[in-house]
Amino acid sequence: MIKIDLIAGARPNFIKISPVINEIIKINSKNITFDYRLIHTGQHYDENMSNSFFKLLNIPEPDINLNCGSGSHAEQTSKIMISYEKVLKQKKPDCCIVFGDVNSTLACSVVAKKFNIKVAHVEAGIRSFDSTMPEEINRIVTDSISDYFFTTSLLANKNLINSGVNKKNIFFVGNTMIDTLLANKNRFKKPSFWDKIQLKKNKYFVLTLHRPSNVDLKEKFKKILETILNYTNNYHIIFPIHPRTKKMFKTLEFKSKRLHVVDPMNYLEFNFLIKNSNAVITDSGGITEETTVLKIPCFTLRDNTERPETVTIGTNVLVGTKLINIKKELKSFINSNKKKSKIPQKWDGKTSIRIIKILKKLKF
Repeated sequence: MIKIDLIAGARPNFIKISPVINEIIKINSKNITFDYRLIHTGQHYDENMSNSFFKLLNIPEPDINLNCGSGSHAEQTSKIMISYEKVLKQKKPDCCIVFGDVNSTLACSVVAKKFNIKVAHVEAGIRSFDSTMPEEINRIVTDSISDYFFTTSLLANKNLINSGVNKKNIFFVGNTMIDTLLANKNRFKKPSFWDKIQLKKNKYFVLTLHRPSNVDLKEKFKKILETILNYTNNYHIIFPIHPRTKKMFKTLEFKSKRLHVVDPMNYLEFNFLIKNSNAVITDSGGITEETTVLKIPCFTLRDNTERPETVTIGTNVLVGTKLINIKKELKSFINSNKKKSKIPQKWDGKTSIRIIKILKKLKF
């Protein structure tokens, strides 16, 4: 029997971890192969950002909740490290599996490694090559100490090989986020405000912004919103607002009949909104993967992306953060210059099956 810890802490983790757990449960129902613990670090503690995911995505309740909560990057990371160390002193797994690039991923991989426990990184090798992003630091450090690497693209494989990782330990398996998306596509749910605003399919844009470079400077944030409104014709703009963005937005005293600010939404409602939109404007990475598979045009307000396949193959356009570029791309899109796209290799809903097959063969 293989003993594993599965680490989840923030909203993206739950989406990525769900199909892996479901596949483990399926395997164990035939022949108990994995003795697993689902460990929730408590990095996201808002109901819509965290707990509701367990119910919505049919993830079992965590075996352990570290309840670490918020704080600066250093405070949060150190809280998680101290708490996870206590867990490992009680019982050590054969392998600690971490997902993505959040603080929980970095913290638990470091602690596990110091206990001489093997670390497997799901979504390894992703790079933005922008060291000002905290997530990039988390990716680089986690990959530098991991033993096994599960990747979403061949480019991620190349990044790992260039950094000195042994090819034998790299497995191109696909994207577990897409497993979750495809498994739940028929369950997407109309949000409560849909009828109130009188939304119609393809007649609105979805906007998400949370990165400091876009929302922390008051005047810049305001000008971004004004530019988006000026170059999206008369379309509604639905803006599910991130908690950190909400604080700055309140200081803007910004009003527009077309801009609808709504609270963070659960997974099924949010993806219903994306699936039926005309396009998405975002500075998130994960959303660009979902829009690519759902074939929804996406405009990313960043100067770089750790998911280049969403641009080269998918529906994503890397706009940058200059207002003139936002204006140009939106104007072009409104004039029906929609880019051609395809779905990246192995983004087929079977990634978790591949991961579990490989884990069964590994010798810990």
